[in-house]
Amino acid sequence: MKKLFFIFSVLSFIQIHSQNRKIPVDTMVVTNHSTTINGIGMNYSATTGTQPVWNSDGEPMATLFYTYYQRSNVKDKANRPLVISFNGGPGSASVWMHVAYTGPQILKIDDEGYPVQPYGVKTNPYSILDVADIVFVNPVNTGYSRMVEDKDGKLPNRKNFFGINADISYLAEWINTFVTRHNRWESPKYLIGESYGGPRVMGLAEELQNNQWMYLNGVILVSPADYKIYSTDQPIYSALNLPYFTAAAWHQKALAPALQQKDLSEILPEVEAYAIDKLMPAIAKGGFISEAERNAVAEKMSLYSGLSQSSILDHNLNIPTSFFWKELLRDRGYTIGRLDSRYLGIDKMAAGNSPDYNAELSSWLHSFTPAINYYLREHLDFKTDVKYNMFGDVHPWDRQHDNTRDRLRQAMAQNPYLKVLVQSGYYDGATTYFAAKYTVGQLDPSGTMKDRFIFKAYRSGHMMYLRKEDLKSSNDDIRDFIKNSLSNGKSAKY
Repeated sequence: MKKLFFIFSVLSFIQIHSQNRKIPVDTMVVTNHSTTINGIGMNYSATTGTQPVWNSDGEPMATLFYTYYQRSNVKDKANRPLVISFNGGPGSASVWMHVAYTGPQILKIDDEGYPVQPYGVKTNPYSILDVADIVFVNPVNTGYSRMVEDKDGKLPNRKNFFGINADISYLAEWINTFVTRHNRWESPKYLIGESYGGPRVMGLAEELQNNQWMYLNGVILVSPADYKIYSTDQPIYSALNLPYFTAAAWHQKALAPALQQKDLSEILPEVEAYAIDKLMPAIAKGGFISEAERNAVAEKMSLYSGLSQSSILDHNLNIPTSFFWKELLRDRGYTIGRLDSRYLGIDKMAAGNSPDYNAELSSWLHSFTPAINYYLREHLDFKTDVKYNMFGDVHPWDRQHDNTRDRLRQAMAQNPYLKVLVQSGYYDGATTYFAAKYTVGQLDPSGTMKDRFIFKAYRSGHMMYLRKEDLKSSNDDIRDFIKNSLSNGKSAKY
Protein backbone atom coordinates (compact mmCIF):
# COMPACT_ATOMS: atom_id res chain seq x y z
CA MET A 1 0.00 0.00 0.00
CA LYS A 2 2.83 2.38 0.89
CA LYS A 3 4.46 1.60 -2.46
CA LEU A 4 1.26 2.35 -4.37
CA PHE A 5 0.82 5.58 -2.46
CA PHE A 6 4.40 6.57 -3.31
CA ILE A 7 3.85 5.85 -7.03
CA PHE A 8 0.59 7.83 -7.01
CA SER A 9 2.34 10.75 -5.31
CA VAL A 10 5.14 10.76 -7.88
CA LEU A 11 2.71 10.63 -10.81
CA SER A 12 0.65 13.46 -9.31
CA PHE A 13 3.78 15.56 -8.82
CA ILE A 14 4.86 14.99 -12.43
CA GLN A 15 1.40 15.85 -13.75
CA ILE A 16 1.19 19.06 -11.74
CA HIS A 17 4.70 20.26 -12.48
CA SER A 18 4.75 19.31 -16.15
CA GLN A 19 1.89 21.67 -16.97
CA ASN A 20 2.65 24.58 -19.25
CA ARG A 21 2.70 27.99 -17.62
CA LYS A 22 -0.08 29.60 -19.66
CA ILE A 23 -2.74 32.17 -18.94
CA PRO A 24 -6.37 31.11 -19.61
CA VAL A 25 -7.64 32.60 -22.86
CA ASP A 26 -11.09 33.53 -21.59
CA THR A 27 -11.80 33.62 -17.87
CA MET A 28 -12.95 35.91 -15.08
CA VAL A 29 -13.03 36.14 -11.30
CA VAL A 30 -15.52 38.40 -9.50
CA THR A 31 -15.02 39.72 -5.98
CA ASN A 32 -17.07 42.18 -3.94
CA HIS A 33 -15.74 45.04 -1.86
CA SER A 34 -16.64 48.21 0.01
CA THR A 35 -14.88 51.55 0.22
CA THR A 36 -15.28 55.20 1.15
CA ILE A 37 -14.74 57.92 -1.46
CA ASN A 38 -14.95 61.60 -0.57
CA GLY A 39 -16.49 60.59 2.75
CA ILE A 40 -19.28 58.50 1.22
CA GLY A 41 -19.41 54.72 1.74
CA MET A 42 -20.19 52.49 -1.23
CA ASN A 43 -19.95 48.91 -2.45
CA TYR A 44 -18.37 47.75 -5.69
CA SER A 45 -17.44 44.62 -7.59
CA ALA A 46 -14.09 43.84 -9.20
CA THR A 47 -14.06 41.58 -12.25
CA THR A 48 -10.57 40.51 -13.24
CA GLY A 49 -9.74 38.08 -15.99
CA THR A 50 -8.82 37.61 -19.63
CA GLN A 51 -10.73 38.27 -22.85
CA PRO A 52 -9.60 37.13 -26.32
CA VAL A 53 -8.41 39.21 -29.25
CA TRP A 54 -9.96 37.61 -32.33
CA ASN A 55 -8.35 37.21 -35.74
CA SER A 56 -10.23 37.62 -39.03
CA ASP A 57 -11.36 33.97 -38.84
CA GLY A 58 -12.91 34.46 -35.43
CA GLU A 59 -10.15 32.54 -33.63
CA PRO A 60 -8.26 33.87 -30.59
CA MET A 61 -4.78 35.17 -31.43
CA ALA A 62 -4.12 36.82 -28.05
CA THR A 63 -5.79 37.32 -24.70
CA LEU A 64 -5.80 40.55 -22.73
CA PHE A 65 -5.81 40.73 -18.96
CA TYR A 66 -8.11 43.37 -17.47
CA THR A 67 -9.64 44.54 -14.20
CA TYR A 68 -13.14 46.02 -14.28
CA TYR A 69 -14.61 47.94 -11.34
CA GLN A 70 -18.35 48.61 -11.08
CA ARG A 71 -20.12 50.50 -8.36
CA SER A 72 -22.87 48.33 -6.92
CA ASN A 73 -26.58 49.12 -6.75
CA VAL A 74 -26.53 51.58 -9.64
CA LYS A 75 -30.09 51.75 -10.93
CA ASP A 76 -29.49 53.84 -14.05
CA LYS A 77 -26.66 51.95 -15.75
CA ALA A 78 -27.37 53.60 -19.11
CA ASN A 79 -26.24 56.97 -17.72
CA ARG A 80 -23.34 55.52 -15.74
CA PRO A 81 -20.02 56.56 -17.40
CA LEU A 82 -17.43 53.94 -18.33
CA VAL A 83 -13.72 54.88 -18.28
CA ILE A 84 -11.34 52.64 -20.27
CA SER A 85 -7.79 53.04 -18.98
CA PHE A 86 -4.39 52.39 -20.61
CA ASN A 87 -0.82 53.03 -19.64
CA GLY A 88 1.94 53.46 -22.18
CA GLY A 89 5.52 52.41 -22.81
CA PRO A 90 4.84 51.05 -25.35
CA GLY A 91 5.18 47.83 -23.41
CA SER A 92 3.94 49.00 -20.02
CA ALA A 93 1.29 47.18 -18.03
CA SER A 94 -1.81 49.06 -16.91
CA VAL A 95 -0.53 49.01 -13.36
CA TRP A 96 0.47 52.58 -12.64
CA MET A 97 -2.90 54.32 -12.86
CA HIS A 98 -4.64 51.16 -11.62
CA VAL A 99 -3.07 51.06 -8.16
CA ALA A 100 -1.94 54.64 -7.78
CA TYR A 101 -4.47 56.95 -9.45
CA THR A 102 -8.11 56.30 -10.32
CA GLY A 103 -8.72 52.80 -8.91
CA PRO A 104 -10.32 52.08 -5.53
CA GLN A 105 -7.07 50.76 -4.00
CA ILE A 106 -3.67 52.46 -4.14
CA LEU A 107 -0.11 51.78 -3.05
CA LYS A 108 1.11 52.20 0.46
CA ILE A 109 3.52 55.07 -0.21
CA ASP A 110 4.39 58.27 1.61
CA ASP A 111 2.73 61.58 0.80
CA GLU A 112 5.34 62.44 -1.86
CA GLY A 113 5.19 59.02 -3.54
CA TYR A 114 8.22 57.22 -2.13
CA PRO A 115 8.02 53.48 -1.24
CA VAL A 116 7.47 52.30 2.32
CA GLN A 117 7.45 48.81 3.78
CA PRO A 118 5.56 46.61 4.30
CA TYR A 119 4.43 46.78 0.69
CA GLY A 120 0.75 46.64 -0.05
CA VAL A 121 -2.35 48.67 -0.85
CA LYS A 122 -4.78 50.90 0.96
CA THR A 123 -8.13 52.51 0.21
CA ASN A 124 -8.05 55.36 -2.32
CA PRO A 125 -10.34 58.03 -0.84
CA TYR A 126 -10.20 60.05 -4.10
CA SER A 127 -10.96 57.35 -6.70
CA ILE A 128 -13.35 58.30 -9.49
CA LEU A 129 -15.36 55.11 -8.89
CA ASP A 130 -18.05 57.22 -7.24
CA VAL A 131 -18.90 58.77 -10.63
CA ALA A 132 -17.73 56.18 -13.20
CA ASP A 133 -16.96 52.50 -13.66
CA ILE A 134 -13.39 51.76 -14.76
CA VAL A 135 -11.69 49.01 -16.76
CA PHE A 136 -7.88 48.78 -16.79
CA VAL A 137 -6.62 47.07 -19.95
CA ASN A 138 -3.21 45.44 -20.46
CA PRO A 139 -2.07 45.28 -24.11
CA VAL A 140 -0.35 42.15 -25.45
CA ASN A 141 2.74 41.01 -23.49
CA THR A 142 2.02 43.38 -20.58
CA GLY A 143 0.59 42.31 -17.25
CA TYR A 144 -0.75 38.77 -17.82
CA SER A 145 -1.73 39.47 -21.45
CA ARG A 146 -0.17 37.11 -23.98
CA MET A 147 -0.29 35.97 -27.60
CA VAL A 148 -2.13 32.68 -28.19
CA GLU A 149 -0.89 29.73 -30.26
CA ASP A 150 -3.06 28.52 -33.14
CA LYS A 151 -4.16 24.90 -33.65
CA ASP A 152 -0.72 24.13 -35.11
CA GLY A 153 1.09 25.53 -32.09
CA LYS A 154 2.28 28.68 -33.88
CA LEU A 155 2.12 32.16 -32.41
CA PRO A 156 0.61 34.97 -34.52
CA ASN A 157 2.71 37.51 -36.40
CA ARG A 158 4.00 40.13 -33.96
CA LYS A 159 3.10 42.82 -36.49
CA ASN A 160 -0.54 42.28 -35.51
CA PHE A 161 0.17 43.99 -32.18
CA PHE A 162 3.45 45.86 -31.95
CA GLY A 163 3.10 49.12 -33.84
CA ILE A 164 1.28 52.38 -33.37
CA ASN A 165 -1.54 51.58 -35.80
CA ALA A 166 -1.71 47.81 -35.18
CA ASP A 167 -2.02 48.55 -31.46
CA ILE A 168 -4.93 50.92 -32.04
CA SER A 169 -6.70 48.52 -34.41
CA TYR A 170 -6.73 45.38 -32.25
CA LEU A 171 -7.47 47.30 -29.04
CA ALA A 172 -10.52 48.89 -30.66
CA GLU A 173 -11.81 45.43 -31.59
CA TRP A 174 -11.18 44.25 -28.04
CA ILE A 175 -13.05 47.23 -26.56
CA ASN A 176 -16.03 46.48 -28.83
CA THR A 177 -16.17 42.93 -27.47
CA PHE A 178 -15.82 44.13 -23.88
CA VAL A 179 -18.57 46.74 -24.18
CA THR A 180 -20.87 44.17 -25.81
CA ARG A 181 -20.19 41.46 -23.21
CA HIS A 182 -20.78 43.83 -20.31
CA ASN A 183 -23.79 45.60 -21.84
CA ARG A 184 -22.25 49.10 -21.82
CA TRP A 185 -23.28 50.37 -25.25
CA GLU A 186 -25.69 52.93 -23.75
CA SER A 187 -23.13 54.31 -21.29
CA PRO A 188 -21.16 57.55 -21.82
CA LYS A 189 -17.61 56.40 -22.59
CA TYR A 190 -14.19 57.85 -21.85
CA LEU A 191 -10.64 56.85 -22.69
CA ILE A 192 -7.71 57.69 -20.44
CA GLY A 193 -4.12 57.09 -21.52
CA GLU A 194 -0.85 57.89 -19.80
CA SER A 195 2.45 58.63 -21.58
CA TYR A 196 2.48 56.48 -24.76
CA GLY A 197 -1.12 55.80 -23.82
CA GLY A 198 -1.72 59.40 -24.97
CA PRO A 199 -1.21 58.75 -28.70
CA ARG A 200 -2.85 55.35 -28.19
CA VAL A 201 -6.14 56.85 -27.00
CA MET A 202 -5.92 59.74 -29.49
CA GLY A 203 -5.90 57.17 -32.27
CA LEU A 204 -8.47 54.97 -30.55
CA ALA A 205 -10.96 57.85 -30.38
CA GLU A 206 -11.17 57.93 -34.17
CA GLU A 207 -10.74 54.17 -34.65
CA LEU A 208 -13.62 53.40 -32.30
CA GLN A 209 -15.78 56.05 -33.90
CA ASN A 210 -15.21 55.24 -37.56
CA ASN A 211 -14.53 51.48 -37.50
CA GLN A 212 -16.44 50.30 -34.43
CA TRP A 213 -19.20 52.96 -34.55
CA MET A 214 -18.59 53.76 -30.89
CA TYR A 215 -18.72 57.44 -29.97
CA LEU A 216 -16.98 58.87 -26.92
CA ASN A 217 -17.75 61.73 -24.56
CA GLY A 218 -14.18 62.37 -23.52
CA VAL A 219 -10.49 61.60 -23.89
CA ILE A 220 -8.09 62.15 -20.98
CA LEU A 221 -4.38 62.49 -21.78
CA VAL A 222 -2.12 61.99 -18.76
CA SER A 223 1.46 63.17 -19.37
CA PRO A 224 1.00 62.40 -23.08
CA ALA A 225 3.95 61.46 -25.29
CA ASP A 226 3.99 63.07 -28.72
CA TYR A 227 6.34 61.36 -31.17
CA LYS A 228 5.73 64.11 -33.70
CA ILE A 229 8.00 66.09 -31.36
CA TYR A 230 10.40 63.41 -30.12
CA SER A 231 11.07 61.81 -33.50
CA THR A 232 12.01 65.00 -35.29
CA ASP A 233 15.55 66.07 -36.11
CA GLN A 234 14.59 69.73 -35.84
CA PRO A 235 16.36 71.20 -32.80
CA ILE A 236 13.84 74.03 -32.51
CA TYR A 237 11.58 71.65 -30.60
CA SER A 238 14.15 71.52 -27.78
CA ALA A 239 12.95 75.03 -26.95
CA LEU A 240 9.82 73.40 -25.53
CA ASN A 241 11.95 71.92 -22.74
CA LEU A 242 12.96 75.25 -21.23
CA PRO A 243 9.85 75.72 -19.03
CA TYR A 244 10.41 72.21 -17.66
CA PHE A 245 14.07 73.10 -16.92
CA THR A 246 12.81 76.10 -14.98
CA ALA A 247 10.29 74.09 -12.98
CA ALA A 248 12.77 71.34 -12.09
CA ALA A 249 15.49 73.81 -11.14
CA TRP A 250 13.00 75.80 -9.05
CA HIS A 251 12.00 72.65 -7.16
CA GLN A 252 15.66 71.78 -6.52
CA LYS A 253 16.38 75.38 -5.43
CA ALA A 254 18.92 75.76 -8.22
CA LEU A 255 17.70 79.03 -9.77
CA ALA A 256 19.18 82.47 -9.19
CA PRO A 257 17.76 84.14 -6.03
CA ALA A 258 15.72 86.65 -8.06
CA LEU A 259 13.67 83.81 -9.55
CA GLN A 260 13.92 81.31 -6.71
CA GLN A 261 12.08 83.61 -4.33
CA LYS A 262 9.08 83.78 -6.69
CA ASP A 263 6.34 81.18 -6.84
CA LEU A 264 6.47 78.79 -9.80
CA SER A 265 3.16 80.13 -11.09
CA GLU A 266 4.72 83.59 -11.41
CA ILE A 267 7.75 82.37 -13.36
CA LEU A 268 6.43 79.86 -15.89
CA PRO A 269 4.24 82.13 -18.07
CA GLU A 270 7.27 84.33 -18.66
CA VAL A 271 9.46 81.35 -19.56
CA GLU A 272 6.83 79.80 -21.83
CA ALA A 273 6.57 83.05 -23.79
CA TYR A 274 10.36 83.29 -24.08
CA ALA A 275 10.62 79.67 -25.29
CA ILE A 276 8.21 80.28 -28.18
CA ASP A 277 8.93 83.91 -29.03
CA LYS A 278 12.72 84.03 -28.62
CA LEU A 279 14.41 80.69 -28.06
CA MET A 280 12.73 78.72 -30.84
CA PRO A 281 13.61 81.30 -33.54
CA ALA A 282 17.14 81.59 -32.16
CA ILE A 283 17.79 77.85 -32.38
CA ALA A 284 16.24 77.80 -35.85
CA LYS A 285 18.92 80.20 -37.07
CA GLY A 286 21.62 77.61 -36.37
CA GLY A 287 25.08 78.83 -37.32
CA PHE A 288 23.72 82.05 -38.82
CA ILE A 289 22.73 83.50 -35.45
CA SER A 290 24.81 86.54 -34.50
CA GLU A 291 27.34 86.24 -31.70
CA ALA A 292 25.54 88.90 -29.72
CA GLU A 293 22.17 87.13 -29.95
CA ARG A 294 23.73 83.77 -29.18
CA ASN A 295 25.29 85.10 -25.99
CA ALA A 296 22.13 86.95 -24.97
CA VAL A 297 20.02 83.81 -25.42
CA ALA A 298 22.54 81.68 -23.50
CA GLU A 299 22.46 84.18 -20.65
CA LYS A 300 18.67 84.09 -20.50
CA MET A 301 18.59 80.28 -20.72
CA SER A 302 21.10 80.12 -17.87
CA LEU A 303 18.84 82.32 -15.75
CA TYR A 304 15.79 80.15 -16.49
CA SER A 305 17.47 76.72 -16.24
CA GLY A 306 20.09 76.88 -13.50
CA LEU A 307 22.75 75.70 -15.96
CA SER A 308 25.92 77.65 -16.67
CA GLN A 309 26.05 79.93 -19.67
CA SER A 310 29.19 78.16 -20.90
CA SER A 311 27.54 74.72 -20.89
CA ILE A 312 24.60 76.13 -22.88
CA LEU A 313 26.94 77.66 -25.44
CA ASP A 314 28.87 74.38 -25.66
CA HIS A 315 25.58 72.75 -26.75
CA ASN A 316 24.75 75.45 -29.32
CA LEU A 317 21.69 76.47 -27.24
CA ASN A 318 20.24 72.98 -27.78
CA ILE A 319 20.37 71.30 -24.36
CA PRO A 320 19.62 67.54 -24.26
CA THR A 321 17.34 66.67 -21.37
CA SER A 322 19.73 63.85 -20.36
CA PHE A 323 22.51 66.42 -19.89
CA PHE A 324 20.21 68.57 -17.76
CA TRP A 325 19.43 65.63 -15.46
CA LYS A 326 23.16 65.02 -15.00
CA GLU A 327 24.33 68.61 -14.82
CA LEU A 328 21.83 70.52 -12.68
CA LEU A 329 22.99 69.17 -9.30
CA ARG A 330 26.41 67.85 -10.35
CA ASP A 331 28.11 70.13 -7.82
CA ARG A 332 25.97 68.61 -5.04
CA GLY A 333 26.77 65.02 -6.04
CA TYR A 334 23.31 64.11 -7.36
CA THR A 335 21.46 63.49 -10.60
CA ILE A 336 17.75 64.20 -10.98
CA GLY A 337 15.02 61.91 -12.27
CA ARG A 338 13.85 61.76 -15.87
CA LEU A 339 10.14 61.11 -15.34
CA ASP A 340 10.02 63.02 -12.08
CA SER A 341 12.83 65.46 -11.37
CA ARG A 342 12.03 65.63 -7.67
CA TYR A 343 13.84 62.30 -7.31
CA LEU A 344 17.61 62.20 -6.74
CA GLY A 345 20.15 59.63 -7.88
CA ILE A 346 23.83 58.91 -7.22
CA ASP A 347 26.15 58.11 -10.12
CA LYS A 348 29.46 56.25 -10.08
CA MET A 349 31.23 59.33 -11.43
CA ALA A 350 30.42 63.01 -11.39
CA ALA A 351 31.71 63.19 -14.97
CA GLY A 352 29.50 62.35 -17.93
CA ASN A 353 26.59 63.65 -19.97
CA SER A 354 23.71 61.55 -18.65
CA PRO A 355 22.72 59.73 -15.44
CA ASP A 356 23.63 56.10 -14.82
CA TYR A 357 20.00 55.18 -14.11
CA ASN A 358 16.51 56.63 -13.69
CA ALA A 359 16.17 57.32 -9.99
CA GLU A 360 12.41 57.73 -10.13
CA LEU A 361 11.71 54.52 -12.07
CA SER A 362 13.82 52.50 -9.63
CA SER A 363 11.76 53.93 -6.80
CA TRP A 364 8.46 53.18 -8.53
CA LEU A 365 9.33 49.59 -9.43
CA HIS A 366 10.40 49.20 -5.82
CA SER A 367 6.83 49.81 -4.64
CA PHE A 368 4.55 48.92 -7.58
CA THR A 369 5.86 45.43 -8.38
CA PRO A 370 5.22 43.76 -5.01
CA ALA A 371 1.97 45.68 -4.55
CA ILE A 372 0.31 44.66 -7.83
CA ASN A 373 1.34 41.01 -7.48
CA TYR A 374 0.01 40.91 -3.93
CA TYR A 375 -3.16 42.85 -4.74
CA LEU A 376 -4.29 40.80 -7.74
CA ARG A 377 -3.71 37.53 -5.94
CA GLU A 378 -4.88 38.26 -2.41
CA HIS A 379 -7.53 40.98 -2.89
CA LEU A 380 -8.95 40.16 -6.33
CA ASP A 381 -8.36 36.39 -6.12
CA PHE A 382 -6.75 36.09 -9.57
CA LYS A 383 -4.13 33.39 -9.20
CA THR A 384 -1.69 32.21 -11.84
CA ASP A 385 1.95 31.18 -12.17
CA VAL A 386 2.33 33.40 -15.24
CA LYS A 387 4.65 36.34 -14.53
CA TYR A 388 3.08 39.78 -14.33
CA ASN A 389 5.04 41.87 -16.82
CA MET A 390 5.51 45.41 -15.54
CA PHE A 391 7.19 45.95 -18.92
CA GLY A 392 6.81 43.41 -21.73
CA ASP A 393 8.59 42.49 -24.95
CA VAL A 394 6.89 44.57 -27.64
CA HIS A 395 9.87 45.58 -29.75
CA PRO A 396 10.58 46.33 -32.50
CA TRP A 397 7.69 48.79 -32.36
CA ASP A 398 6.51 50.18 -35.69
CA ARG A 399 6.24 53.97 -35.31
CA GLN A 400 5.54 54.64 -38.99
CA HIS A 401 2.49 56.58 -40.13
CA ASP A 402 1.79 58.27 -36.81
CA ASN A 403 -1.24 60.44 -37.46
CA THR A 404 -2.80 60.13 -34.01
CA ARG A 405 -2.97 63.90 -33.56
CA ASP A 406 -5.11 64.31 -36.63
CA ARG A 407 -7.18 61.25 -35.82
CA LEU A 408 -8.24 62.84 -32.54
CA ARG A 409 -8.96 66.14 -34.30
CA GLN A 410 -11.10 64.31 -36.86
CA ALA A 411 -12.98 62.44 -34.14
CA MET A 412 -13.70 65.72 -32.37
CA ALA A 413 -14.83 67.41 -35.56
CA GLN A 414 -17.26 64.58 -36.28
CA ASN A 415 -18.50 64.28 -32.71
CA PRO A 416 -19.65 67.53 -31.02
CA TYR A 417 -19.84 65.73 -27.65
CA LEU A 418 -16.14 64.84 -27.57
CA LYS A 419 -13.95 66.85 -25.18
CA VAL A 420 -10.32 66.46 -24.11
CA LEU A 421 -8.63 66.84 -20.72
CA VAL A 422 -4.81 67.04 -20.58
CA GLN A 423 -3.02 66.45 -17.27
CA SER A 424 0.73 67.01 -16.85
CA GLY A 425 3.32 67.36 -14.11
CA TYR A 426 5.67 70.34 -14.09
CA TYR A 427 8.62 68.13 -13.10
CA ASP A 428 8.18 65.53 -15.84
CA GLY A 429 11.32 65.62 -18.01
CA ALA A 430 10.26 62.86 -20.40
CA THR A 431 6.90 64.13 -21.68
CA THR A 432 7.13 67.74 -20.56
CA TYR A 433 4.08 69.76 -19.67
CA PHE A 434 4.85 72.47 -22.20
CA ALA A 435 5.25 69.91 -24.98
CA ALA A 436 1.74 68.70 -24.08
CA LYS A 437 0.45 72.25 -24.44
CA TYR A 438 2.22 72.51 -27.78
CA THR A 439 0.63 69.24 -28.93
CA VAL A 440 -2.86 70.52 -28.16
CA GLY A 441 -2.17 73.70 -30.10
CA GLN A 442 -0.94 71.75 -33.13
CA LEU A 443 -3.79 69.25 -32.89
CA ASP A 444 -6.33 71.98 -33.61
CA PRO A 445 -4.32 74.73 -35.37
CA SER A 446 -7.44 76.64 -36.39
CA GLY A 447 -8.41 77.06 -32.73
CA THR A 448 -12.04 76.36 -33.64
CA MET A 449 -12.38 73.68 -30.97
CA LYS A 450 -10.08 75.17 -28.33
CA ASP A 451 -12.93 75.57 -25.83
CA ARG A 452 -13.25 71.76 -25.81
CA PHE A 453 -9.70 71.30 -24.47
CA ILE A 454 -8.87 71.59 -20.78
CA PHE A 455 -5.25 71.69 -19.55
CA LYS A 456 -4.25 71.01 -15.94
CA ALA A 457 -0.72 70.96 -14.51
CA TYR A 458 0.49 69.76 -11.11
CA ARG A 459 3.58 70.21 -8.93
CA SER A 460 4.89 66.73 -9.44
CA GLY A 461 6.16 64.56 -12.27
CA HIS A 462 5.04 62.10 -14.94
CA MET A 463 2.82 60.22 -12.48
CA MET A 464 1.62 63.35 -10.73
CA TYR A 465 -0.92 61.32 -8.76
CA LEU A 466 1.81 59.79 -6.56
CA ARG A 467 1.95 62.99 -4.57
CA LYS A 468 -0.99 62.93 -2.19
CA GLU A 469 -2.02 66.56 -2.78
CA ASP A 470 -2.08 65.98 -6.54
CA LEU A 471 -3.82 62.62 -6.21
CA LYS A 472 -6.79 64.45 -4.80
CA SER A 473 -6.78 67.40 -7.20
CA SER A 474 -6.17 65.36 -10.36
CA ASN A 475 -8.98 62.91 -9.55
CA ASP A 476 -11.23 65.87 -8.80
CA ASP A 477 -10.30 67.33 -12.18
CA ILE A 478 -11.31 64.08 -13.91
CA ARG A 479 -14.52 63.99 -11.91
CA ASP A 480 -15.36 67.55 -12.99
CA PHE A 481 -14.41 66.76 -16.59
CA ILE A 482 -16.79 63.79 -16.69
CA LYS A 483 -19.60 65.84 -15.18
CA ASN A 484 -19.08 68.68 -17.67
CA SER A 485 -18.79 66.45 -20.73
CA LEU A 486 -21.99 64.49 -20.25
CA SER A 487 -24.71 65.34 -22.75
CA ASN A 488 -27.35 66.15 -20.12
CA GLY A 489 -30.04 65.70 -22.77
CA LYS A 490 -28.44 68.05 -25.33
CA SER A 491 -28.30 66.92 -28.93
CA ALA A 492 -24.95 66.21 -30.59
CA LYS A 493 -24.86 69.04 -33.10
CA TYR A 494 -23.10 72.30 -33.87
